[in-house]
Amino acid sequence: MRYMEKGGFKQHELMRLTLSLSLLLLFCFWLTNFAMYFTHMGLNPQTVVTYYCGSDDGFQVAKSFAGLAEVSHFHFAIMAIVILMLTHLVIFTPWKKQVKTGIIIIAFASAFFQEASSWLVRFIDPAFAWLKVLSFVSLQAAMAVLMVSLGAYLWFWQKSHPDKNIDRLENQSG
Repeated sequence: MRYMEKGGFKQHELMRLTLSLSLLLLFCFWLTNFAMYFTHMGLNPQTVVTYYCGSDDGFQVAKSFAGLAEVSHFHFAIMAIVILMLTHLVIFTPWKKQVKTGIIIIAFASAFFQEASSWLVRFIDPAFAWLKVLSFVSLQAAMAVLMVSLGAYLWFWQKSHPDKNIDRLENQSG
């Protein structure tokens, strides 16, 4: 943990490599989020209602309870892991605590409401479609901010006081 906190990973090329490649894959995940969302609906709340509640005009069937449960089961787990990893790493950036707290809350809340809003639209009230659109935009923005800031921290931000003994300290502590 001290290795991350003190920025020692920046001098360790394999750590930088694995973190950089993880960010690359997460960037691809982020891009496919757009593709999946816009394949089925748009930023107009009516497209969300049509997708989840169906449409007689377009011969589109409403999403079933079982279908939503199956998707939610996977999405809640994956988003927990992805958002946990991104927000955990952002803790080590030089941002102010209030900024870190804000982005962490926004990321987790938007991920939760992105999934929960599907259920709200389908089974409670189609008027919750605005929440689906807002949470999608918020989640994508939060993930972009997290990935860009982590990439910048990894590759561009310099430590003001590099700890040359970080490896020795890590070996001594455990």
